[in-house]
Order: sequence, then C-alpha cells, then structure tokens
Amino acid sequence: MLTPTREETARRDEVMRGILEDIRADNPVRLPDFDPATSIPAESALLTVGAEPNRYSGTIGLYRYQFEGEEDLLHLIVTRTSRDPLTAEEGQAVAGFVLAGVPQGLVWFRPGELSQHFYLGHDELLR
Repeated sequence: MLTPTREETARRDEVMRGILEDIRADNPVRLPDFDPATSIPAESALLTVGAEPNRYSGTIGLYRYQFEGEEDLLHLIVTRTSRDPLTAEEGQAVAGFVLAGVPQGLVWFRPGELSQHFYLGHDELLR
C-alpha cells in the first residue's frame, strides 16, 4: 500500500533515533510548543498539532505522523496531510512503516475518522 521514498525512510529513521535518545535519557517526547504565528488553524487540534516540522514528526506519501508521550506511554498520531478523513487501514499502514519491527500485538490502536491513534510502552522500542 505504501511505498516510502529514501527521504521518507531517512526521516522516519531520524525521528525514531531522536525518540530512542530521549527515552534513554528519560526525557518526555513532547509536542512542539504552540506558536500562533506558525500554527495552522483547524476544526480539530489533532489535525494540525505539530504540523510544523519538528523533532518527532514526518510524512509518508499523503500521510503525516506525529509522536508525543510522557512517562512510559508513547502516542503516535496519524493524519492525512490534506486533513481529509482516513481509514483505520491507512493509519495502520503508516504505523506499520513508522514502527517497523515493533510487534503489532504490543501496539494499542484507537481508530478515529480524521486521525488514527496508536499507543505503546516506551520500553518496547528499546528492545
């Protein structure tokens, strides 16, 4: 379904390296600070939160992903770059690309209409 480019794969790898560094250093994986000068308005904040390039986000094809998390839970948000609805299957395909190597059974999925949400324990990424 998804065919990532070299750039998309490199960005995913960079994002995941940053997340692993922060998990090992016990730093929270936070969303970027709200900046009214650069933030993009939308009916739902989850569609545009962190839409500006940041340490924990990237794109693949028509989709955008954003990580955030504190304590021991990591949250992956998947949306369309166009902010249109996306199916659970589309979100799962993006999560499969982003979380390559993490067993599916360790990821909790909360489907939505405009965004898809995935949760897993930080320690699962360190294995």
